[in-house]
Amino acid sequence: QTLSADLPAVVTVDLRLNTPRYASLPNIMKAKKKEIAVKAVADYGVDVADRLKVLKVTEPPKRSAGVKVADAAELVSKLKSVGAL
Repeated sequence: QTLSADLPAVVTVDLRLNTPRYASLPNIMKAKKKEIAVKAVADYGVDVADRLKVLKVTEPPKRSAGVKVADAAELVSKLKSVGAL
């Protein structure tokens, strides 16, 4: 079933939504024998041209190394010294 609604919307579902359906052994055997159809992109009539252009790629700036603290009191004093508290 497919529904559509204007946003914002609230959606709720039943707990059994993600109950998996397991394949039976006869159906697994049938699937092994079935031929897989191979299709090209052109068969679907879809344009696969690039829609985005990458202008540049840069690495994020290096971060300074962190400081390990032994206990909460030392953490509070470090935060006060840098003005975070």
